Amino acid sequence: MNTMTDTEPSWEWYRTFLNVLETGSLSAAGREMGLTQPTVGRHIEHLEAALGLKLFVRSFDGFSPTDAALELKPYAAGIAATSAALRRVASSHGTEVRGTVRLTASEVISVEVLPPILADLKHQHPGLCIELVMSNRADDLLQREADIAVRMFKPAQDALVAKRLGNIEVGLHAHQRYLALHGAPHSIDALADHTLIGFDRESAYLRRFQEQFPWLSRTGLAFRADSDLAQLAAIRAGFGIGICQVALAAKDPALVHLLPRQFSFKMETWVAMHEDLRSSPRCAVTFAALVAGLGAYMRGQV
Repeated sequence: MNTMTDTEPSWEWYRTFLNVLETGSLSAAGREMGLTQPTVGRHIEHLEAALGLKLFVRSFDGFSPTDAALELKPYAAGIAATSAALRRVASSHGTEVRGTVRLTASEVISVEVLPPILADLKHQHPGLCIELVMSNRADDLLQREADIAVRMFKPAQDALVAKRLGNIEVGLHAHQRYLALHGAPHSIDALADHTLIGFDRESAYLRRFQEQFPWLSRTGLAFRADSDLAQLAAIRAGFGIGICQVALAAKDPALVHLLPRQFSFKMETWVAMHEDLRSSPRCAVTFAALVAGLGAYMRGQV
């Protein structure tokens, strides 16, 4: 198959293509999209005919993407993100602040910090709809996968409007139940005799972190998870000692901040959005609410 037709592919076909890529089968993609398996199959056939490419081959365990499909994936994802952004912009037109704002933030910020901020925002602007993506990828905004991002690093792209809020401190914490059984460490060296909570898979960021704090190695961890929320849950359950945001732990009297003079790490905190959204009322009020709410959180006022 190598003859492209004059038919302009439907955006819906690209959406179907991405779902088949992610799920590996027509039936699973259909369930994800609320379509029948034959409809999904027709979408793929139409897209293959329009592009003049074979996108999938049937394998023993489903549908396997061809090299052409894998090469097209980021472009199809871009189309899907643009389509979603278009719908968000269209939904916002009117005389009031209304429409959909898509936010992205880390797991802990999304679950532990943002809900009350967003609830107050919704009360002030009932016409707003919030979509929240738990992610910390650097390219979400430029690819229009989100309108506004809360990031723990300085956004480097020139096309973004960004405001630095300050630093969020993280430190070592343990639940009182754990400390009652095992005592509190009095030095960093004493941590070797304790149950530690931390990461599973290493990343470039974690390797840099370990260079600064070499005692935090994967082999010394008794609970490993790449999810910050899972680590936080383990700390709260009394499993052991782990790293947690100081302002967040301060809300729970049962969590004890350990060795604050020997271990403290500051994370730069920014709110950013694409500069094209500067004049959007829905994004402007959301950006302002995040700046105010996160600032209050960092100052320990909420």
